[in-house]
Amino acid sequence: MTIKVGDSLPEGNLSEFIEVESEGCSLGPNTFNVGELAKGKKIAIFGLPGAFTPTCSAKHVPGYVANAEQLKAKGVDEIWCISVNDPFVMGAWGREQKSTGIVRMMADGDASFSRAMGLVADVPRFGMGTRSQRYSMLVEDGVVKQLNVEQPGKFEVSNAETLLGQLA
Repeated sequence: MTIKVGDSLPEGNLSEFIEVESEGCSLGPNTFNVGELAKGKKIAIFGLPGAFTPTCSAKHVPGYVANAEQLKAKGVDEIWCISVNDPFVMGAWGREQKSTGIVRMMADGDASFSRAMGLVADVPRFGMGTRSQRYSMLVEDGVVKQLNVEQPGKFEVSNAETLLGQLA
């Protein structure tokens, strides 16, 4: 069953490649509990099929990077990009996209979190296998307030501009 507005995010973990060591976060891949990370925060989350893929690299991530200040001006505390990739790939992609410190590049390596949300897709083209569907959502204190799920092969409703327009 697909997650819907009003649902809480499922339990699960996501990994992030940390570029600069800080209190509680070591350099390299760190695993975070989604429930703990989302507690008390307003988060813009977008999911996409894969790092370094054409639409994801040319439009999806750049749109959130470009609109980050406007999202934060409307009360968003963090922006997460979730993809079924490992944290090393997500970290490298974040550096390439110049999203470090702007968008948290969260790895769902085995698709377990995407599967728990009901937002996985089988993408046999190019040998990609199980991936995340393309979507965006606004989450407040772990509860989904907005959800925009793309039809297969489309990029029309999960962009930063759409989510920005949905914020009060």
